[in-house]
Amino acid sequence: MLHGGDIYTDGVFKQRKLLDYSSNINPLGLPRVFSENIQEALKNAVVYPDIHYRNLIKYIKEYIGQENVNIVLGNGASEIIDISISLFKSILIVVPSYVEYEMDAKRWNCRIEFSYLSSNMEIDYDDIMSKLTGVDSIIIGNPNNPNGGVIDKNKFHPILDFCEKNGKTIILDETFIEFTGKPEFSFISEIQKYKSLFIIKAMTKFFAMPGIRFGYGISKDDSIINKIKSMQNPWNINCFAEVAAKYCLSDRDYINDSIVCIEKEREFMMEELEKLYFVEKVFLTYANFVLCKIRNISLNQVYDYCLHRGVIIRKADNFRGLDKNFIRFAIKDRSSNEKLLAILRHLQRNSQPVC
Repeated sequence: MLHGGDIYTDGVFKQRKLLDYSSNINPLGLPRVFSENIQEALKNAVVYPDIHYRNLIKYIKEYIGQENVNIVLGNGASEIIDISISLFKSILIVVPSYVEYEMDAKRWNCRIEFSYLSSNMEIDYDDIMSKLTGVDSIIIGNPNNPNGGVIDKNKFHPILDFCEKNGKTIILDETFIEFTGKPEFSFISEIQKYKSLFIIKAMTKFFAMPGIRFGYGISKDDSIINKIKSMQNPWNINCFAEVAAKYCLSDRDYINDSIVCIEKEREFMMEELEKLYFVEKVFLTYANFVLCKIRNISLNQVYDYCLHRGVIIRKADNFRGLDKNFIRFAIKDRSSNEKLLAILRHLQRNSQPVC
């Protein structure tokens, strides 16, 4: 599967409930404040939304703590990523990364350059700088998917300065940034200084609502915002997404509880995965997922063993730069994590090494 496991083919359509470790969604689930106010969305369903989404944009600006910025709204972050990439004739993609970056670039006939992470999944800042002269834009995840690494701001600032001076655009995907629990990891504070910076965020992952389909882009450069808007249909955000933003973005209890949960479970998962003999390396992650390199066992063997026991995991071999020795696990609540780990330990006891 392009984006991980298929809970419909392997689960729903077979009347079988699966635990989805290929999907990186907040384990706390849908914020209760959204459920409690869903009647407001139902009431608004009989009228068109404000075509300019003025209240919705106000909620976002309050959430990110930036008033003097331009906002563009999308039907999920995927829409914003796709259209923003379409604006450029060439793009540098830091890989391995979210597979849609490359797919979108190919769809729009962009010329693509790649900058590969090191074997330790670290960004090669010198390589990025050397390749920027030949492209119009760059896209990079912060944290990056599939490894969960974050950008070193000190090393990235020369790239920001170069792009600002030379008219390059930096598309920064921060859809997982809340999971780090570190506001200082975000580049939102740099948005006022750098017009070259275009940050993409969403409610999909952290607020556990992929079905709502709501993302947004932020920039000081009104030209990129206006170009994206010109390619969108009107009323592309529904009333449920607007109610979700109104109440969830200001739900500090949910936000804080989520950060505490993920920090605790991330440490637990990394420690326990490192104890498995067939896990060669657990890569440092700041997100709600963890990338592992496996050894002496096949990727399909791990996948099929877990699926047979009701758990879907993420084969990572379709990420550019990775092969069949890589696998990614979501980070969920303790009960779910214990279930996954029990399956992996059982696999370890019962598997024959693949030489």
